[in-house]
Amino acid sequence: MEYTINSLAKMSGISSRTLRHYDDIELLKPSRISSTKYRIYGQKEIDKLQQILFYKELGLGLSDIKKILDNSSFDAQEAMEKHLMELESKQKQIDQLILNVNKTIKSLKGEEEMSNKEKFEGFKKNMIEANEQKYGKEIREKFGNDVIEESNQKLAQMTQEEYQDIEKLAKELNLKLKDAVATGNPRGDLAQEVCELHRRWLTFYWPKDTYTKEAHQGLAEMYCQDERFKEYYEKIAPGTAEFLNEAIKIYCMKRSE
Repeated sequence: MEYTINSLAKMSGISSRTLRHYDDIELLKPSRISSTKYRIYGQKEIDKLQQILFYKELGLGLSDIKKILDNSSFDAQEAMEKHLMELESKQKQIDQLILNVNKTIKSLKGEEEMSNKEKFEGFKKNMIEANEQKYGKEIREKFGNDVIEESNQKLAQMTQEEYQDIEKLAKELNLKLKDAVATGNPRGDLAQEVCELHRRWLTFYWPKDTYTKEAHQGLAEMYCQDERFKEYYEKIAPGTAEFLNEAIKIYCMKRSE
C-alpha cells in the first residue's frame, strides 16, 4: 500500500511540512515521486518513520537518528527491543514520580506524613532514572557498566547536606565558566580554576579513586560530540562546550607534567 505525503501526515500525526523537511535532510526519502509531483511513500518508508518517531520520543536529535538509521549494521528488531527496554525504564521513572507526588499531596493535605528524608530519597531515585534514560547508553559505552553502577550507588547514598554542597559547587562552576568563556583564553587562570572546580564536581559523582585525566578529557570531548550535553553548556554561553573541552585538555596536560 502506498501513501501520499498528505495521507501519511494524517495517519502519523505529523505535518506534511515535517515530512518534507525529513526529505530535504535525507532522513526519510519517499519511495518515488508521482507524475503529479507528489511524494509517495511505501511500507519501507512507513516502518522507517516509525523508528524515527520512536527515537524522537526518546529525546534523540534528527542528526543522531540519521546516523543510527544510516548505519549498515542497523537491526530493526534489535532497535525495537531497545525501544521497549527504554520505554519500560521511562515508565518505571514516571511511576516512581507519580508515587512521590501522591505522597507529597497527601502530606500537604495532612492525610499522610512524609519526612524530608523520604522526599529527598524519592528525588534521588528520580534523578538517577532520569540520567539513565537520557544519557545512560552513551556514558555506559564510554565508561563501562561497573563505573556507572557505582556512580549511581554513590548518588543513592548521598546525604541531603552533600547534595546541597554539590549544588552550591555547580552554581559556582557555571558562573565562573561563563566569565572564563568571555575571556576567550582556555589557558588563563580563571579557565584553569574552572577545570579544578569541574574535577571536584566530578568526584562527588564518580566512584572513589576512579578519576583519571584521560576520563576527564573523555567526558569533556563528549560535551562537544553529544548534542544533549552540548545544548546544556551552550545555554551558559555560545561556544562553552568547545571552550571547556580545550581548557580541560590543558588542565590535564599540566597535571601530568
